Amino acid sequence: MGPPEEFWIEDDPRREDVALLDERLYEFNAAASGVDDGRSLAIFVREGDGTIVAGLHGWTWGGTGFVQAIWVHEKLRGRRLGSRLLAAAEAEAARRGCHQMHLDTHKYQAPDFYRRHGYDVIGELPGWPGADVRIFLRKRLG
Repeated sequence: MGPPEEFWIEDDPRREDVALLDERLYEFNAAASGVDDGRSLAIFVREGDGTIVAGLHGWTWGGTGFVQAIWVHEKLRGRRLGSRLLAAAEAEAARRGCHQMHLDTHKYQAPDFYRRHGYDVIGELPGWPGADVRIFLRKRLG
């Protein structure tokens, strides 16, 4: 393989192109670490017609569960759906052999929500718009 001919900067890349990058990076990481147990983790709350009204997605790999996103429709907030989604993700991660969960959030999002659920701050990254801080959290399972 020779040097690249050109770089393509794309604001709206095809999902399959991004998925290819994720797959190749996973293959490299699995070969380098000897750990090949990565799996997606997704939990949805749907209305009767199938419309998603809440959900969580992330992955598990190498004894760690990661929450990429958690969302609850604003009309359903305050009903503990977020807490139940997080607990379900933790239970599934533990079932898969994970000993910890990891996630990140912004100061204006939900750091107190995660702290109430046993997550500890392990790092902060300042410099986001409006004096925001990105907060990295971990919870040990079991």
